Amino acid sequence: MKLHGHDAIARTADEHIDTARVKIPRKLVERPLRQVGKRLLMALGVLVLTVVIVYLDRAGYHDNADGSVDLLDAVYYATVTLSTTGYGDIVPHSDSARLVNVLLVTPLRVLFLIILVGTTLEVLTERTREEWRLNRWRATLRDHTVIVGFGTKGRSAIQTLCATGLRKDQIVIVDPSSKVIEAANADGFVGVIGDATRSDVLLRAELQKARQIVIATQRDDTAVLVALTARQLNRGAKIVAAVREEENAPLLRQSGADAVITSASAAGRLLGLSVLSPSAGTVMEDLIQQGSGLDLVERPVIKSEVGKSPRETDDLVVSVLRGHRLLGYDDPAANPLQLTDRLITIVRARPVPSLSTPPE
Repeated sequence: MKLHGHDAIARTADEHIDTARVKIPRKLVERPLRQVGKRLLMALGVLVLTVVIVYLDRAGYHDNADGSVDLLDAVYYATVTLSTTGYGDIVPHSDSARLVNVLLVTPLRVLFLIILVGTTLEVLTERTREEWRLNRWRATLRDHTVIVGFGTKGRSAIQTLCATGLRKDQIVIVDPSSKVIEAANADGFVGVIGDATRSDVLLRAELQKARQIVIATQRDDTAVLVALTARQLNRGAKIVAAVREEENAPLLRQSGADAVITSASAAGRLLGLSVLSPSAGTVMEDLIQQGSGLDLVERPVIKSEVGKSPRETDDLVVSVLRGHRLLGYDDPAANPLQLTDRLITIVRARPVPSLSTPPE
């Protein structure tokens, strides 16, 4: 048996990450320098507008130094007024000038201060926006798919699921690496940073409302613990897991997995088949690689196919799923087809968009 103790895994997970965070993909924001440049231009625009307002009504202002207000004095007055310094050496003395200060200059002063503290306000606004997006995401998420691990196996599983019509917003990825989750966000997936063996992390992924869970971790012992935790949180979800060693597959099934894929054995059988028949190996690899050449697809029986044999359908039927029984296409029990049956067929593949490779 290749499994290690739960305590060792827990210590490793705690050393790797302390808290779980949900990261929702969003549009790219502007660069910080560009944002600062925009704020400076806005502040300069407010200053220029204030200078123009003061200069046009310069006769209504009094300068304690020489009694008159020129362009430089208007710039000076606008600057000290907008910055709330207010030395008092230049003051509005006419009714029109005072009214303009109340109705125009004061709002411009407020706008100027808002621009200056724009960074702080933006942070507060961004936090509120992110919290709103997260709450909305949690409220609308139902019957989704949780992918534990965004490595080679996880990405391949996602490509296959997307090829069958599953939307990206119906997939949540759980991985302990923040860089991996950033790569998942770049591909348009919601990600949860954390150790999937912990129930609080899986709850952040809304696993209790998920329809199916794919466990594609790098270690078999981690996969077993994830399956145990996932099954405790969601009794009805379909759990599919991958293990490296075939001897660990029974334990994973006992832990709650509905289907277990042994990656090492599957690769070995494909190697053996390729030795015996390179062409047959190529066909098998084509079938398991979704989106190129031929694909294996499960679909329901349509009304026009009811009562026919599997060989009489338009598609190439490999097996018939009737209830919990998987029947071969040539099995007498599969003939005739029933409306509640599902067919495993081989069809021409549709192109699948590739996923970016996360950093190591």
